[in-house]
Amino acid sequence: MFQLVYISSAVGSLHTREVLDVSRRNNARDGITGLLYFDGRRFLQALEGERLAVERTYARILTDRRHRAAVVLSRTEVAQREFGAWTMAERAPGVDGDAFVAQVSALVANASPAVRATFDGFVQVRRAA
Repeated sequence: MFQLVYISSAVGSLHTREVLDVSRRNNARDGITGLLYFDGRRFLQALEGERLAVERTYARILTDRRHRAAVVLSRTEVAQREFGAWTMAERAPGVDGDAFVAQVSALVANASPAVRATFDGFVQVRRAA
C-alpha cells in the first residue's frame, strides 16, 4: 500500500460540497482512500492505495485549476490503509474549534506519528487563524 501526503493552496473560492463530491467519485473509481482537510484556503491530503493509482491521482490534482503551489510532504509505503474509508474534514463557519480539533484527531488516530503530527499541527494553526 502506498501513501502520499501533500499540501496545496486553493485558487478562488470553492464550495466544500463540490470538492467532496468530485473526490468521492474519483477515489471510489480508483480505489483511493485517505483524508482531505480543506479549510477554504488550503488543502492537506493523504492519499492511499496502489502506487500507480495514487500517483495518477496526484498528477490529476496537479493539473486541477483549483490547486496551486502543491508540495509533496511525504511518499511512503504503509503496511495497510491508515485512514480506512475516504473522509473529509472541514471546519464550517460557527463550528466549535475544540470540537473540530477532536474530529480531526479521531480521523488521524491510526496514521503514522509523522502524518498524525502533520494534520494535527496544520489544524491547530488553521484554528488559530
